Amino acid sequence: MSQPTNQPTCAQALSAAQALGLDRLDAQLLLLHALGKPAIDRAWLLAHDTDPLTDEVAQRMRAFSLRRARGEPLAYIVGCKEFFGLELQVDARVLVPRPDTETLVHWSLEVLQAPAMPARPQILDLGTGSGAIALAIAHSLQVAGRPARVVAVDASAGALAVARENARRLQLELEFSQSNWLDEVGGHFHLIASNPPYVASADPHLVALAHEPLAALAAGADGLEDIRQIVAQAPGHLEPGGWLLLEHSYDQAAAVRGLLLERGFVRIQSRLDLAGIARCSGGQWPG
Repeated sequence: MSQPTNQPTCAQALSAAQALGLDRLDAQLLLLHALGKPAIDRAWLLAHDTDPLTDEVAQRMRAFSLRRARGEPLAYIVGCKEFFGLELQVDARVLVPRPDTETLVHWSLEVLQAPAMPARPQILDLGTGSGAIALAIAHSLQVAGRPARVVAVDASAGALAVARENARRLQLELEFSQSNWLDEVGGHFHLIASNPPYVASADPHLVALAHEPLAALAAGADGLEDIRQIVAQAPGHLEPGGWLLLEHSYDQAAAVRGLLLERGFVRIQSRLDLAGIARCSGGQWPG
């Protein structure tokens, strides 16, 4: 049965979304989501731009567009985000994974390839959120045929639920633990990787991130409160020669390297993200 002619077409729905301030790509992805089509079907929209939408789809698209116009992350609306080649389910219980964090994963995998690493390394992801870092490392090692024990830790039970579901869906074996950083963590690891909160609590940029969990973003007056705690605790959970790698803000590299040096780490260095910004710093525990 043909649809009523007064229904908006695909092209009109996209125009209406853009009139609300959405960019074209976001509008296209939201319309595909409203239609129940995968994100890779953008070409379908071009071929069907004059197709009228059903009432149900038009209403969904309008609701999605209004949420996005109010600043809600696209990933929360569509329910997923790609990270390191993996599609992760995300919602308001976790931060949306950022491309910058892939720098931390690349560095972690480089460290794990060192000749001194054991055949089955012990790996800890602190503040796992959606599980992005732990899952990316576990998947990469699985593809390489490398056994490993990967433990994902978060203080939030909600975040751990999201991470567990992502691990189940991706068929990756992880261990999960609820802990405020390393307080409840036992054992020693060859690599501890973390993307902790690192935004200063008074930073005006937090306003634009209001839809994401504040506890996963802000870390005291200078943004280094959680990094200080991790640097202080990590040596008690690192094997001799183990590494601690931390993501941080664009302007914190020198301060983080200083904290690592003061605590007794060696081979301290920083790594640049895709924009050429020192995004991660880390060091090796001597032994």
